[in-house]
Amino acid sequence: MPKGYWIVRVDVTDPERYKAYLAANAQPLKKYGAHFLVRGGRFENPEGSSRTRNAVIEFPSYQAALDCWRSSEYQEAIKLRQPVSTGDLIIIEGYDGPQPS
Repeated sequence: MPKGYWIVRVDVTDPERYKAYLAANAQPLKKYGAHFLVRGGRFENPEGSSRTRNAVIEFPSYQAALDCWRSSEYQEAIKLRQPVSTGDLIIIEGYDGPQPS
């Protein structure tokens, strides 16, 4: 079963209030087996648009990634994030097929 991923890009307008969202999202992320592969850090944007914060979060399955986002716990956390940030979040299934050789 392929893993699931959240790809997140966010601009934060109030870093102090955003901390409440980070605290609130910890429980549902842990509950659904999330693992941060990317969380902030240096980046370049050679094509397209960007936001100031970026994250890639791995879940044990695509279904777990969906279930986490849909959970009542995460939906409560979103209410803390939305007034203090603008972002994009996609949930995507991992790929286990052939790779370039």
